Amino acid sequence: MSTERASIRKNSLILGAVALVTGTLLATTQVATKDKIALAQRQAEQKALLEILPIEQHSNDLLMDVVPVPEQHWELLGLDKGGQIHIGRDENGQVNALILPTVAKDGYSGDIHMIIGIRVDGTVAGVRITDHRETPGLGDKVELKKSNWVLSFNGKSLSQTGVGAWAVKKDGGEFDQFTGATITPRAVVNQIRQVLYYFEQDKERLLKQAQKPAGSDK
Repeated sequence: MSTERASIRKNSLILGAVALVTGTLLATTQVATKDKIALAQRQAEQKALLEILPIEQHSNDLLMDVVPVPEQHWELLGLDKGGQIHIGRDENGQVNALILPTVAKDGYSGDIHMIIGIRVDGTVAGVRITDHRETPGLGDKVELKKSNWVLSFNGKSLSQTGVGAWAVKKDGGEFDQFTGATITPRAVVNQIRQVLYYFEQDKERLLKQAQKPAGSDK
């Protein structure tokens, strides 16, 4: 009996040691992986921002120079948990563009996450789709790597493009839809229009807040 107990005790100690070593390895791996994932996410976010506002068009760190989206406007922008507006500044430190997060809730397969750059004159600097689940070969043409469709918004504004024109051609607007897929581009066009409306409504306050240098409490 004592031999059996000793064997059980020995096996328990071995299992405990294995569990301890395994747990330590998993924790170490998680910490290392977490840093790598955070770096990858930062690089991906920075790449999207720089596609909208290239380095020669701003003098600041777009990732760090931000202001929060006011909570009262979350719904208009399709945001459930808020977000940050990235500020672009010229060589004199003056705001020349804002890059806003937004979500089209009425995509064919669900939410379509975007960032939209708007210059201070109200024109679109660029649009990029950051996340979606639209149908491959159809709705995924909203991605720049799939087609140039998203570039058709560059330079557009509410003042230059009539209200009725902010729609896909099937609905009487000026923007193309995709063959076999109208719901996805319709959702994107409508949401971009919503963001431009928001910018016009909140422009004065946004620009005033954005003029304050990042990190300043004055």
